[in-house]
Amino acid sequence: MTEVGIEEAVDRAHRDEWARIVASLVRRFGDLDLAEEAAAEAFATAVERWPDDGIPPNPGAWLTTTATRKAIDRIRRETKRYDKHREARLVYGTVDAAPVGVIEDDRLRLIFICCHPALRMEARVALTLRMVGGLTMPEIARAFLVPDATMGQRITRAKAKIAAARIPYRMPEAEDLPARISGVLTVLYLIFNEGYLATGTATAPVRAELTTEAIRLTRMLHALVPEDGEATGLLALMLLIDARRPARLSAAGELVALDAQDRRLWNDALIAEGQDLVRERLAAVAAGARPGRYQILAAINAVHTSAHTFRATDWSQILALYDQLARIDRSPIVALNRAIASAEVDGAAAGLAELERLASTLDGYHAFHAARAELLRRLGRTEQARTAYDRAIQLTENPAEAAALSGRRDRLIGPPEGEDR
Repeated sequence: MTEVGIEEAVDRAHRDEWARIVASLVRRFGDLDLAEEAAAEAFATAVERWPDDGIPPNPGAWLTTTATRKAIDRIRRETKRYDKHREARLVYGTVDAAPVGVIEDDRLRLIFICCHPALRMEARVALTLRMVGGLTMPEIARAFLVPDATMGQRITRAKAKIAAARIPYRMPEAEDLPARISGVLTVLYLIFNEGYLATGTATAPVRAELTTEAIRLTRMLHALVPEDGEATGLLALMLLIDARRPARLSAAGELVALDAQDRRLWNDALIAEGQDLVRERLAAVAAGARPGRYQILAAINAVHTSAHTFRATDWSQILALYDQLARIDRSPIVALNRAIASAEVDGAAAGLAELERLASTLDGYHAFHAARAELLRRLGRTEQARTAYDRAIQLTENPAEAAALSGRRDRLIGPPEGEDR
């Protein structure tokens, strides 16, 4: 096996097995830090040994066994009151693992464990993305639009608080779930987004394994709490977005914008399932339920997937839904997307005016500059559009998106263009 082959095998094992290994160690030892450190040591050992010993037939089982032994070694070194009998039982796996509670899946249970209500919401989400999603610190930092150092400090403070307060990582019971649902939904959506538009230059531009896993976990969450409207909304949202994935990349590897996608490639089964869930929530809202963020986002995507062409999209309905969303979520990302919808309803100048008000807040966000470039292009302000495309290309971490933006910038030639829609 070549060095490249070993590297690919380790990367694949990390992608496929990290969360399962950490989850199994947490269940067995009840210590999140110990689980993370032992899992990391197991992967480091794989890098050292697999080139000489060969890749084991079952890498996941090999890594789990190695991580378990690393954890036991660490306990031996750090425990002053050494209990040989317990150690022997740990080594041979005769100690009963902690009860699994109401959640059978290891990964979903670990997400609920990490989303402890004693931690601030941002700390819960960052810690879970690190432990379960296997995302790197820079990937998590980009998801929150903060510098790497800031995110590193947040996670460090969260762990310090856990250690200082002796917060137990016990398995959540049924009564614990409502207080943790919000953080769990946030984590699942961020994992999905990282898969739908990967931020690392060394990874594939679209990571289907992450979107698929996020949908799998959200399906289980929906089955666990079918009465939770936001869990239903998030599942619908993911299905409707993921349905467009087959049309998202061109043959040349460029990201294809929504207005240029071949809608015949969209996954009709996922669209039908997602729209059924949206209709279910619309009926609940009509009966008096209050829609949350994910339900409204799902409704917006239901409108998109109902249109046979981009021009046939009911942008007025989408703009009204963004207005509804903005009343419960005042984030600049919602404002950005509302401005884009406004440009389709009221014209590029109106949309650009909304965008400009976000300049100081979103100056470091590539999507802001990409949207601004597109509106400037439509208004015939070619040189300003070129500058905005350059800024978006500079900021994006996704090579397929960079290629698409470069293509749009390079086509900015000839006489000024007027409003084109």
